[in-house]
Amino acid sequence: MAGLIFPWRAGNQFQLLVDGPTFFTDWLARIEQAREQIDIELYLVSSGESANRVEAALIAAVQRGVRVRCLFDSFGSRRLRSAQRQHWLAAGIELRFYNPLRWQRGLENFYRDHRKLLIVDQQVAYIGGTGLTDQFWQPDSEYSQWHEVMVRVVGPVVNDWQNLFDSQWRSCIQRFFWQQNNSPKKVPQYNMPALPFANVGKARVAYAASTQHRDIQKALLRALKGAHQTVWLATPYFLPTWAVRRALRKAAVRGVDVRLLLTGRHTDLPAVRWAGQRYYPALLRKGVRIFEYQPRFLHLKMVVVDDWVSIGSCNFDHWNLRFNLEGNLEARDSGLLEQVRACLLDDFAQSIE
Repeated sequence: MAGLIFPWRAGNQFQLLVDGPTFFTDWLARIEQAREQIDIELYLVSSGESANRVEAALIAAVQRGVRVRCLFDSFGSRRLRSAQRQHWLAAGIELRFYNPLRWQRGLENFYRDHRKLLIVDQQVAYIGGTGLTDQFWQPDSEYSQWHEVMVRVVGPVVNDWQNLFDSQWRSCIQRFFWQQNNSPKKVPQYNMPALPFANVGKARVAYAASTQHRDIQKALLRALKGAHQTVWLATPYFLPTWAVRRALRKAAVRGVDVRLLLTGRHTDLPAVRWAGQRYYPALLRKGVRIFEYQPRFLHLKMVVVDDWVSIGSCNFDHWNLRFNLEGNLEARDSGLLEQVRACLLDDFAQSIE
């Protein structure tokens, strides 16, 4: 493993925010209170009503003297209009775009920043799978087209998320940045840290950095291999690696309650859904239960293994782990675990098994 590994941090507090109306309301309230710095790293960004509402809040923050930095993926933000980008820059918002598309780069265009990270005043972090598009949030509406979650985190682990953002902010303007050793600074070298004994307030940053660092996958595989009671995994794009599929089957054979929460007919990539269904028979034969979510597009990426939780941007598929920058929050906290289990149980009830 080429990258540096973040340790577990104690003393954190968590709140699971389900769907865009809940999350964006909470986040905008924090923006209004910001006094020093707002950092945003997103994949999907599109001009629309949600972007306009966030734009107004960010510009107001800049006018109060707050530094606002936005790191967007150039492919995922291609629908953010040029005029709006210029307006943000003119207002004092700092914008950087990860890996601008160029036909001369060929396959290098596949390297993307898929992280979803928002930090306010280096004190509060939001981690999950949201984007800044009208699919995730329609202002003044309690409905969202895409089902998603974010976690609000307060505590020492926020410093590690800030470190990760700062590292990427610096490195994304370098040539061949995806080949650099851009591990965050001021983090000592660790082997994969052992799971903490206590399950209150513990959290760590797990991240993927293209081909260099697969911390997220390694942590998931370790959790699956050690599962005793529960494995519940939600993802919208079910194209897991062979190692993950094998670990799921073995856990089910051991008698673990293994459930997959996957997207149903509402999806933005039908071909990916069909491709993932070819794995169903082998998993079902070993006792894995598969649920397809019915009301709308299920976009969340969330895993529960016993009392270990991982929430973030990673879909645990070949593509994510080969080309993308990803970021997941791992936690052991009884309060967050209860919130996550309640969310998943509600989603299972709205699914077809």
